[in-house]
Amino acid sequence: QVQLVESGGGLVQAGGSLRLSCSASGIFFSASHMTWYRQAPGAQRELVARISMGGSTNYADSVKGRFTISRDNAKKTVNLQMSSLKPEDTAVYYCNAVYQFNDALEFWGQGTQVTVSA
Repeated sequence: QVQLVESGGGLVQAGGSLRLSCSASGIFFSASHMTWYRQAPGAQRELVARISMGGSTNYADSVKGRFTISRDNAKKTVNLQMSSLKPEDTAVYYCNAVYQFNDALEFWGQGTQVTVSA
């Protein structure tokens, strides 16, 4: 069965760095677009960063220059390297996968908490 598992969240001081990882199983990972979303309490879910099957990337304006998304198709993982973290980055971060040949095949991880202290 398809499973996405996020890891790497935790507490960090403002200005610090954190690396999130999403491990996939039971999915055609190399043929899937991978996206990190986040949701703060009481706020709407927002797209943070996306990497396509071909490796093209997109970032939310709020994280450009600070976050880097990458993927390792052999390991079936997608990573999010976060630097210069701000308290506004505090949220639950979710991994999302969409199969490029059928976008009805969409999967979500359970999320990992990132808390940035001031």
